[in-house]
Amino acid sequence: MSPVASPTIGTQFGGLTFFARSHPGELCGSNGLPLTPNSITIFGRAQFLKTINHPYLCSYLDIIRGKHERTVVVSEYHSRTVNSGLFSIDEIVKIAYQTLQALSYLNDLGIVHRCLCPENIVLTEEGNIQLFNYGLYYMTGGGADVSFPIGHPKYIAPEVYLSGRSTKSGPKMDIWSLGMIILELALRRHLWSDLKLAQCMRKVLSLLHIKVSVLERLVREHGCWEQCQELPPEIRDFISKCLSVSPCERPSPQQLLEHELFKDLKKDEVAAEEMQYQIFPGFHSRRKPVSKSVKHPLLERSLQELYYLWHLAGGDVQTELKKQGLIRSKAPILSIPNLVLLEGTIFGQVRDQTSMLDLRVVPLHLDTLYQRLVHMPLTSYYPLIETKSEIIEKEVEEPSEAASLPLVIRERDTEYQFHRVVLYDRLIKGYPYKKAAVLKEARKDIPPLYRGNIWAALLEVDGDVEGTYVAVDKETPTHTDRQIEVDIPRCHQYDELLSSCEGHRKFKRVLKAWVVSHPQYVYWQGLDSLCAPFLYLNFSNEAQAFACLSAFIPKYLHNFFLKDNSAVIQEYLAKFSHLIAFHDPALANHLAGISFIPELFAIPWFLTMFSHVFPLHKIFHLWDKLLLGDASFPLYVGLAILHQLRDTLLASGFNECILLFSDLPEIDMERCVTDSIELYCSTPRSVTYRQHELQASPSTDTDRNTAELEMSPVPVAELQAEICPRISAADMLELIHMKKPKAVTVDIRTLEEYNRGTVPGSIHIPWPSTSAPDLSALQANKGRIIVIVGAHTSHSAQFGKHLVQNGLSRVCCLHRGIQGLRSSDILIVPGAM
Repeated sequence: MSPVASPTIGTQFGGLTFFARSHPGELCGSNGLPLTPNSITIFGRAQFLKTINHPYLCSYLDIIRGKHERTVVVSEYHSRTVNSGLFSIDEIVKIAYQTLQALSYLNDLGIVHRCLCPENIVLTEEGNIQLFNYGLYYMTGGGADVSFPIGHPKYIAPEVYLSGRSTKSGPKMDIWSLGMIILELALRRHLWSDLKLAQCMRKVLSLLHIKVSVLERLVREHGCWEQCQELPPEIRDFISKCLSVSPCERPSPQQLLEHELFKDLKKDEVAAEEMQYQIFPGFHSRRKPVSKSVKHPLLERSLQELYYLWHLAGGDVQTELKKQGLIRSKAPILSIPNLVLLEGTIFGQVRDQTSMLDLRVVPLHLDTLYQRLVHMPLTSYYPLIETKSEIIEKEVEEPSEAASLPLVIRERDTEYQFHRVVLYDRLIKGYPYKKAAVLKEARKDIPPLYRGNIWAALLEVDGDVEGTYVAVDKETPTHTDRQIEVDIPRCHQYDELLSSCEGHRKFKRVLKAWVVSHPQYVYWQGLDSLCAPFLYLNFSNEAQAFACLSAFIPKYLHNFFLKDNSAVIQEYLAKFSHLIAFHDPALANHLAGISFIPELFAIPWFLTMFSHVFPLHKIFHLWDKLLLGDASFPLYVGLAILHQLRDTLLASGFNECILLFSDLPEIDMERCVTDSIELYCSTPRSVTYRQHELQASPSTDTDRNTAELEMSPVPVAELQAEICPRISAADMLELIHMKKPKAVTVDIRTLEEYNRGTVPGSIHIPWPSTSAPDLSALQANKGRIIVIVGAHTSHSAQFGKHLVQNGLSRVCCLHRGIQGLRSSDILIVPGAM
């Protein structure tokens, strides 16, 4: 199908910037750590704004923390404002009604606009309004984190000037602003247009002492009394109520929505909803309606997708702001102060004019993205997730060439990410019914935009997640609070999101919720590191972060957080040692020779699933594959890391190894993941069997003979005494019965026992023996798994140790020895072979 035409609607984003207030000097908080910069506090708090979705509010898309306390805000934007034209009375009523709906919604979320002015009421292509820049007051903590006042002087309510900056504004402040805006629209003129800032403030304050209504005072002052009298009485009453001097007498947005002025609009709205309900029963949504005039399918994508792809296509917000002069560079030497005291006080530093407040909005056009995707056929926008027709399957687009490129390149390829994002959007909306398809696609890769939701799907997070989280008591003090508060400021604090005050609060709530909801466990250091990736990806959805953490721990860290977890960890480390010996006997022998055991370096790896060891961007790529595997996969990740460090380890002594792991060198994560998968696929499942692993429910039709072929619990002391791993009889039989056998059995029993019955094709090497055994037959079977069969497992373990010390790889012992095969009917008399 041919590519679609260029879009007909100029969808765009808007960018603006401001500076946060700097802390005076080098101050520290109560915990002795430096105070969090206000720009980071703003950054963390503003993430909530990105979750707001309402038809009459511009969506926030990104918050960027720049240099020197700069904050850049990107949101949906339309160039037309209510200042850009003349409106009829009906249109003005519609503007007031939609603005009140938006303000009421914001108030329900605990947000006050405070910046309401004509420039911040933009008009969409459909003729509806959207409030712009409504989050500035909220993200700056009521203005406490910036050094400039928030709000347009002419539209600010008088009580704001009287209360000062320390008093937070309430919802009724926006009602005053709305009254002033509607009055200007109705009179078709700007009030006090020629006054300077100080004069404008005095005019607003003078309204506190008048004896007539504010409406009458304003219209008479501007010579518009007769024009005002011609307005419908409902509009005059509405404006008068909005401009009540006393906040107590001023109605709230919800109360004003019931005003007589909107009775016709409400009737039309009810009629439209009823009609829509008849067409789509059960339909109810606050999502923004899709314009009927949209012709380009790209514009049907969500704004978050468009912004994500715009970035990949070369879009850069800060570059655009620099082009418009909102960001200007300055030679560092010009910013040096004349004097700096020891405690950090600065003197003689001239304030840079570029750091002053400038709330100009820079439009960010999507032309670059359109041109990048102009060749995309229509079928790319509507991928088929189920194809049952051969004709349709032939028309499905061939895989992108980028699919074979490294993951880092794929994540930056605009066309490739476009295909992946569109596909995953459909799959996520179809979850849990499309769980199998999500799993299939996740094996290829996971787009960063939807990583949080895809991880939740892979962990089978479903149901009333929000209700479950809300029901958990996260406020009552517990004995773990102190330890949590100590750990959080040290967990991935290089990341601006997790280091913010809001990030710390969310961290504490999610961790407390997990501890409270799992009374059988205790808080161990490392739980915060496990929580970090989930919280980062679900920063504005704590419930999903908690649900993911709660699903992740039983799957990969079952019983790791018991009060006495020594047996669990010791078994895990023993299996890790066995795995090293199985795949790399030379490395295992060297580490054993210098007494560098896994307890010295691997506990933080497995207790945190490597989230304490690697930065977040590497953890994301690692866990993308980890979540596809079972509880044994982390063992192979650890082995893959050792493989990358192998040459250094073999050339190092004990002290050098300690230093190496105290500051781990750079690890190629894509290679690590690839090696882990290869090692996992080439190792029998029973080799990593653990009794403390979360076991699947046993099948009801499992008979006794089948159970004897499987693994059974082994005491930790026995595992620690052994060098090579054990393999189940079921896995051994599967390997030797393949068309091309992947295993060779070595029978080490005495000749008499061997002649009574052995495994077909086995090599007989009696052990222990008076002379050194001939290993040439085993060395000839290079690449095949060597399974040692003995009368007792202890004898097999001793022989396995001998083989490992002689450099033979892929050596394992048959669990239960020859007794484990008695029920299999495989044993034959050697002479009959």
